[in-house]
Amino acid sequence: MNGPLRVFICTRDGRLVRVEPDSSGGAGETLLDGIEVRCVAADGSRVLVGTRDRGVLFSTDAGDRWETVVLPEPGVSSVAISAADGALYAGTEPSRLFVSRDSESWSELRALQDIPSRDSWSFPPRPWTHHVRWIAPDPHNAQRLLVGIELGGLMYSDDGGASFTDHRPGAKRDVHSLVWHPIAEGRAYEAAGDGAAWSHDGGVSWKGADTGRDLRYCWAVAVDPTDPNCWYVSAASSPQTAHSGSAGRGRLYRWNGDAWARLAMPDESMPYALTATNGELLAGLTDGRLLTSTDRGASWEDTGIRTGSLSAMTAG
Repeated sequence: MNGPLRVFICTRDGRLVRVEPDSSGGAGETLLDGIEVRCVAADGSRVLVGTRDRGVLFSTDAGDRWETVVLPEPGVSSVAISAADGALYAGTEPSRLFVSRDSESWSELRALQDIPSRDSWSFPPRPWTHHVRWIAPDPHNAQRLLVGIELGGLMYSDDGGASFTDHRPGAKRDVHSLVWHPIAEGRAYEAAGDGAAWSHDGGVSWKGADTGRDLRYCWAVAVDPTDPNCWYVSAASSPQTAHSGSAGRGRLYRWNGDAWARLAMPDESMPYALTATNGELLAGLTDGRLLTSTDRGASWEDTGIRTGSLSAMTAG
């Protein structure tokens, strides 16, 4: 990997792995084991991890030491750290949303429970429940927040979560991942089970982006930090194909202004997690490989890192 990039990876066997900038192969350093980690967010040395049944773990030293945060719902399905004000967020199953603005005390953003469509939310593999799949705080506006419910839609707040509007016009409903552009204020991007979409007005309205992509089921999304018109999604032919662990198969696409172009990769192992930063695009494959590209996906280098099948990845 190039530059001062530290990567944190959640694996399907419940570990959190840290890959340092000078890593040249191997399995990385296992920081947490046997805790069933599910999701991770990082901002510099601050790392937030969500677990299947133990709430949240928080570190201020890049994962060397951890503090356990017990939430009213122990199953955490998404976490985020706001680049605007440093607030910590955790979303759970069933769908509840919690925030810490001082990195110590946590409170629930109860307005999520008042969204009119809430009674219709349902996660198809477990139709009796649903969860907060993704939390995306706007890096330019600490009051603006996007929350994706699987399966329920894309919710929006412009008052720090004191209130939420229901599913946004034009957005995809089966939200899987969201990202804001770090420089172009108001630009946001979505990958979903029913396609991909983007917003130019801070998440208020959305436009579908599906032309040229032969696979509909989108999973991961990333955006070039220097070019708001260059973004990426991974996609598969079905949920079963995407989520079958190390046997998962999928493709990676780059938006070229008006249509998607398929990017050549070493094979069709599912690109399960994407990160674009410091002129580098990282693709974490479901078979445990970590690939890097410095030319917007035109060519790839295998880092030699082998973590085992991954479920989430972030860079900080």
